[in-house]
Amino acid sequence: MAEPGIRSIPTLVGDAVRELRDLVADELALFRAEMAQGVHRISLGLGLLLAAAVLAIAGLFTLLLALVKGIAVLVQSDALAALIVGGTFLLLALVLGLYGRSRASLAGLEPTRTGRQIRQDARVLTHRPGPDIRDDA
Repeated sequence: MAEPGIRSIPTLVGDAVRELRDLVADELALFRAEMAQGVHRISLGLGLLLAAAVLAIAGLFTLLLALVKGIAVLVQSDALAALIVGGTFLLLALVLGLYGRSRASLAGLEPTRTGRQIRQDARVLTHRPGPDIRDDA
């Protein structure tokens, strides 16, 4: 008759398989979450770069208009106003472009937490207790 608290080998193997299945499912969930977060950051960065490009084009057209007006009118205030507006658009485009580039780095796609967790799980799974840890009682 088996002692209470001692489980059979098939029960232990079944428990180990279930634990391994749960561990793999958890690791995959962590990987998916990290990849989704990285893709979100990349898409935000690319969106900001697109906004910067649109503003840069608008700024260039405004500066072209300012140049045309400046040549046409020579030293009137319309040209100065157009230069101020165009310069503001270009400055805004520069700020958005730099911010978008920093958000769109590929380093954000690397699943660092998943790799760290898998290494930790591998250490736990391959750990073999030494002679001083064994319970012979």
